[in-house]
Amino acid sequence: MTDDPTRPLTVPRAASAGGPGLFVTFEGGDGAGKTTQASMLEDWLGSRGHTVVRTREPGGTEVGVRIRDIVLHHRGHIAARAEALLYAADRAHHIETVVQPAIARGDVVIQDRYLDSSVAYQGAGRVLDADDIRTLSLWATGGLLPDLTVLLDLDPAAARRRLDADDKPFDRLEAEKSEFHARVRAGFLALAVAEPRRFLVLDATLPADELARHVRAAVFARLS
Repeated sequence: MTDDPTRPLTVPRAASAGGPGLFVTFEGGDGAGKTTQASMLEDWLGSRGHTVVRTREPGGTEVGVRIRDIVLHHRGHIAARAEALLYAADRAHHIETVVQPAIARGDVVIQDRYLDSSVAYQGAGRVLDADDIRTLSLWATGGLLPDLTVLLDLDPAAARRRLDADDKPFDRLEAEKSEFHARVRAGFLALAVAEPRRFLVLDATLPADELARHVRAAVFARLS
């Protein structure tokens, strides 16, 4: 089979997702460009006839929107374990009602954040046990792992400059101190080292078009 990523694609059974579709997640610190790359991938796949479900965590369902408002915009203190459980509750409902049905239909699911964000943010960032956080998310989702996880790696200082340039209010996690974001970045990179077959790690300072080419090639390889 040709390795030309511009050809129309066919979607075989996805081993990780356990259905005929494909499950792709984007991870990385705030400001790394996940939304931009997810949108570019959605457009590329859609132009080639694929049915794409674009979603996010938290907030990919009506229930998730309410949880997102709590975990990202609640003005008071939220205990670290309570925060982790809220993310897991959102994830359990989201996977059962949105992601798994899409995979079963043969759709390509493109998702902004998944369980790796919980391991990085609540595990490394909040200094909880990373294995406990991962086990919690795997239980909540019935063990579902993505077929491909794109990690956009960016130095926290550079990420903060991007966020500052957006001139938007910071949410609870974006407003955390630099030490927190350094731990989150280290947590993401450790996950990528542990699962190199699932992760594609990209330098988020590269031009968006160049990043998109790498992403398309990796998605094509898994669809082929």
